[in-house]
Amino acid sequence: QVQLVESGGGLVQAGGSLRLSCAASGRTFSNVFMAWFRQAPGKEREFVARISSSASNTDYATSVKGRFIISRDNAKNTVHLQMNSLKPEDTAVYYCAVGVPRSYNYWGQGTQVTVSS
Repeated sequence: QVQLVESGGGLVQAGGSLRLSCAASGRTFSNVFMAWFRQAPGKEREFVARISSSASNTDYATSVKGRFIISRDNAKNTVHLQMNSLKPEDTAVYYCAVGVPRSYNYWGQGTQVTVSS
């Protein structure tokens, strides 16, 4: 059974940093994209970042470019999101996903990130 488990969320002051992790199990994900999405209260889920299977290509939402860094460790089936210079508008539940762009097959349960002003 495929399972994605996020961790690393929490409460941080504006300007601070957090590092999210997502551990995948149930199969190998070394040949698919891994990505992060987020959903703020009252808003639709939005794309944050994605990384290709070999980690050679990354893409970011404009709102996080230059502040967030996505990485992966295929040996451990994990993906990370280093979030720096956090802003209150980054407050959301963050989800990891695996698959192909625009068609992610598996999703985690999410981890809450709250940035106070």
